[in-house]
Amino acid sequence: MKFELFKSESGEKFYFRLKAKNGQIILNSQGYTSKASAKNGIESVRKHSASDDYFDIKESSDGKPFFNLCSSNKQVVGTSQRYSSTASMKKGIESVKTVAPEAEVVDLTTAD
Repeated sequence: MKFELFKSESGEKFYFRLKAKNGQIILNSQGYTSKASAKNGIESVRKHSASDDYFDIKESSDGKPFFNLCSSNKQVVGTSQRYSSTASMKKGIESVKTVAPEAEVVDLTTAD
């Protein structure tokens, strides 16, 4: 259970992803212009994952369910994968709620 902080291939943006014990990515971030902003995003996930109020359930254009985790100001902090069923998506939400508050941060970047 960990957050991985990394840079885009072009090196222009910072991102994070939350991984479950099995290595599956359960939440991806938006792109951030600085490492500090990406770290703030991780803290926002930790803070907001405790409440169902911040999970926004969606459906992709191909009909697959997914969710966004939003901050207090309704800005999307992280987006899940597309799931094969609503039941699987709900398990994904529960996983974020369980994993995010205590997940370690692994910094895969080499520079600020």
